[in-house]
Amino acid sequence: MPLASALAAQTDGGGITAWVLAIMEVLGGPGAGLAVALENLFPPIPSELILPLAGFAASAGSMSLLGAILWTTTGSVVGAIALYYVGALLGPERTRAIAVKLPLVDATDLDRTEDWFTRHGTKAVFLGRMVPVFRSFISVPAGVKRMPMPVFVAFTAAGSLIWNTLLVLAGYFLGANWGVVESYVGVFQTFVIIAVVVAVTTFVARRLRRRRVDA
Repeated sequence: MPLASALAAQTDGGGITAWVLAIMEVLGGPGAGLAVALENLFPPIPSELILPLAGFAASAGSMSLLGAILWTTTGSVVGAIALYYVGALLGPERTRAIAVKLPLVDATDLDRTEDWFTRHGTKAVFLGRMVPVFRSFISVPAGVKRMPMPVFVAFTAAGSLIWNTLLVLAGYFLGANWGVVESYVGVFQTFVIIAVVVAVTTFVARRLRRRRVDA
């Protein structure tokens, strides 16, 4: 059954879904990889939509299940490498010059952050590939710190493979109900965003309190 026909019963054929669908119909597995690569560069394109849809496409016969996993993981790595080079072009000095101009940020904050990433960067890259919001952006500090490319690619591929496999398999086995995955991942993403907001709010409150005491 053509993918468009299989999907017609549950989508209006518009927006990002239709765009990703068209790429997968024309290019198959490479199209899924291209969509994921673009998702890394343009976060508004959600992986929680592309990956289950790729699994559904595999269940509909547009590509093999293994092909869907391997191509989407390849796309993840390609997109991450592009962002790595964005960080590399910025470099430590330019990044520091930008960061110290931010309100409430001190040079000591940057020193601690750089020290933390030096010690835990590989784990951050690996785990970051499985966390919404951070999936794309974790590649930038890796580039700033010039993490060795083979190490960066290995940990990016490993983390991406786990995340992609889970979501592709979910879409594959859910079939026409693949959209359920997006809802559950959306809940996870909401928790991540709340945690970030709480962390930032706590940092700002402590920094303002400290500056009042110093004054």
